Amino acid sequence: MMIYFFVVTLLLLIFRWAPIPTSSFMMQHNIIAWWQGDKDLFVRYQWVTWDNLPKTAALAVIAAEDQRFPQHYGLDFHAIKIAWSTSGKRRRGASTITQQVVKNLFLWSDRSYFRKALEASIAVLMETLWSKQRILEVYLNIAQFGQQDYGVWSACQHLLKRKSCHLNNSQAALLAAALPAPSVYRIERPSQRMRKKQRWIKKQMQQLGGLKYLYLLSNNI
Repeated sequence: MMIYFFVVTLLLLIFRWAPIPTSSFMMQHNIIAWWQGDKDLFVRYQWVTWDNLPKTAALAVIAAEDQRFPQHYGLDFHAIKIAWSTSGKRRRGASTITQQVVKNLFLWSDRSYFRKALEASIAVLMETLWSKQRILEVYLNIAQFGQQDYGVWSACQHLLKRKSCHLNNSQAALLAAALPAPSVYRIERPSQRMRKKQRWIKKQMQQLGGLKYLYLLSNNI
């Protein structure tokens, strides 16, 4: 375990500045596609720097996934308390953007206490070593938005069919509405349920103050 945390710490230091070439989830995805013999299902992914990412998408994922993102240090104890006080069931929102980056980048998907403990401890370490802007930049690049599309850039190109990645609030809210379950919420064929979610996210973006929310928080993210 000590070796594992040493490697993770080293990677966090490297990826504090270096582009992310792939993630644990993307590697697992490609292994399954290779095992099934279906190369058409291989990951579509392209790293994009913060300056070239649509800021509307950054605001949308905060509005949708983690509105306390600027305030917490990797774990949102308020959201965790709410999640555990609801008949023992987890409520969406208890997992922060930082935790989702940790899971996608280094871990695997299950609900074991061991995996959650690893996720929580690495999330705190990530918040110590990375800026909020870097965490958000990586999240927008490695989050899964479609069956094989990882990152906002790939989602723009293949799911929204856009040559550029300049998104208005509605388009950004639609991308965020696919998270964290792109197998349920399909950007290319949005259901009524997804459209309702999209409208809610767009409303939250407006209530946060629009893009000036990101500018006001520029010292933190």
